[in-house]
Amino acid sequence: MLPDPLHPAVVHFPIVFAAILPLVAIAALVLIRRGESVKRAWIPVLLLGVLLPGSAWAAVRTGETEEEVVEEVVADAPIHEHEEAAELFLPLSLGLLALVAAGLTGGRIGRAARGLAAVASVAMLIAAYRVGHTGGQLVYEHGASAAYVTAPSAGAAGEPIEHDDRRDLDRASEDREGNR
Repeated sequence: MLPDPLHPAVVHFPIVFAAILPLVAIAALVLIRRGESVKRAWIPVLLLGVLLPGSAWAAVRTGETEEEVVEEVVADAPIHEHEEAAELFLPLSLGLLALVAAGLTGGRIGRAARGLAAVASVAMLIAAYRVGHTGGQLVYEHGASAAYVTAPSAGAAGEPIEHDDRRDLDRASEDREGNR
């Protein structure tokens, strides 16, 4: 059975792939320099290069699906900021995949592509950080998780209540901000 909501479970994959890719690319460059065949050393980089935009696409799609639910409890501006970061991350990861794929070619072009792919993979960490950070802000600062959870009522210990009234959530958010 799939988690519900699915987006929080999916979003960690592109972040992990973005974090691992530079390490694997640098290791592959070292191996190639020590005499390992380009194809043998670079295939793991290509695999991660494929998984990164694939997982980013899944994260964007699940985010779009769940956006309407979260809009019930979070203002548009932080959602839009996270969405923009994610929508930039996806094409950047596709561009990185093109560089990684070109790294399998021989000669100067392949060597240059491998070097550029390694540098670009490090730069992808900045984009991954921005997406993850704005997503974390949605959950931990703006209360996006409230769209999916129930809170205990003050009158009945342990009995969940549904927050159908956005004003209650806005007041709770204001109370948290006032206590900082």
